[in-house]
Amino acid sequence: MPEAKKLDKQLENQPKEVKFCAKCVVSNQRPRLTFDENGVCSACHYARRKHNEIDWESREKELAEVCDKYRSSDGSYDVLVPSSGGKDSGYTAHLLKTKYGMHPLCVTWAPFIYTDIGWKNFQNFVKSGFTALNCFPNGILHRKLSRVAFEVAGDAWQPFGYGQKTYGFQMAVKFGIPLMFYGENGEAEYSGFAKNAEKPYESTDDWNDLYYKGRGVDDLLKAGNEMGIFSKEEIKDPSFDFYRPPKKEDIEKLGAQMHWLSYYKKWVPQENFYYAQKYTGFTANEEGRSEGTYSKYASLDDKTDGFHFYLAFIKFGIGRATSDAAHEIRDGHITREEGVALVRRYDGEFPKKYFKEFLEYLDIDEKHFWEVVDSWRPPHLWEKINGEWKLKHQVS
Repeated sequence: MPEAKKLDKQLENQPKEVKFCAKCVVSNQRPRLTFDENGVCSACHYARRKHNEIDWESREKELAEVCDKYRSSDGSYDVLVPSSGGKDSGYTAHLLKTKYGMHPLCVTWAPFIYTDIGWKNFQNFVKSGFTALNCFPNGILHRKLSRVAFEVAGDAWQPFGYGQKTYGFQMAVKFGIPLMFYGENGEAEYSGFAKNAEKPYESTDDWNDLYYKGRGVDDLLKAGNEMGIFSKEEIKDPSFDFYRPPKKEDIEKLGAQMHWLSYYKKWVPQENFYYAQKYTGFTANEEGRSEGTYSKYASLDDKTDGFHFYLAFIKFGIGRATSDAAHEIRDGHITREEGVALVRRYDGEFPKKYFKEFLEYLDIDEKHFWEVVDSWRPPHLWEKINGEWKLKHQVS
């Protein structure tokens, strides 16, 4: 098979000098994050505004006005909520239904390989009083696309990222429901990208740069064809329309908008967990913490999730524990010192539990897996000592 060309545009502007935030544990290697002259990251600055400056009573009035504008009088679906049954989407759907009198239609872009706890949480969510459409994309093509993404984007999870954004818009247009609600604006909460931080919704024009590593599904299909993974006939398959936004004229005709609940309500993931546990039957990881981190209530649905975080650790030197600790420091749940200790203990832990299934899903062997992984190690982050890869910079 021809060697894959690297397509992650995020790496083009990766700083070669590594700096860690003075307030949390994230580094400047995280794409789109910026630091001020005091060494504080943009996500920490947003957290300061979130906890101390934003008038949440005023924002909640805005939310009530939005709901009043779109609420149906006959009980028909009036808001579309992409929901996996996880803590954040469960909180979002339940709050809109019970506090604001909305009638949510929930839609789910299925994980690659459901975990037992992920499927249980999805079922519990439905049982708590929601209608959910669960889309399982073409199994052969989805697996191939994931394989291509692993090779050329350094992240087999990328096809899930496409559907996570597009499927809601696809169903909104199909069912004529202009209002959509996601949970948090992840760019503001976790990366600190300021463009949409003070907006209630975003444009589909931003997706490529903010969520797709600068490359859409058609870039992966072209690469997959050149690599011999996809035939010319396969890349024309209508299944791939689900990985693309609807036509812009259809979105504009409907007036479809995807709002973030985190714009209107202060977003605290730990509190969302307690809420969903109480009202939608959400259960944390029954086997203890998730691999690569200390937490047990986030990203539980998919057996391949651990490799998404692991490849981020390889490419950026920061992994799942960094992500968890950073937002819990910002929300005041742990100190920076505690966060540093957790990161140094768990970040970069290999997700061995589902490794065999991950290899089988991508149809690769372990040797090829490590060849691809090692090809994504930036030399300013990694060095080989006595035959073993070592990270050059760690938070302290």
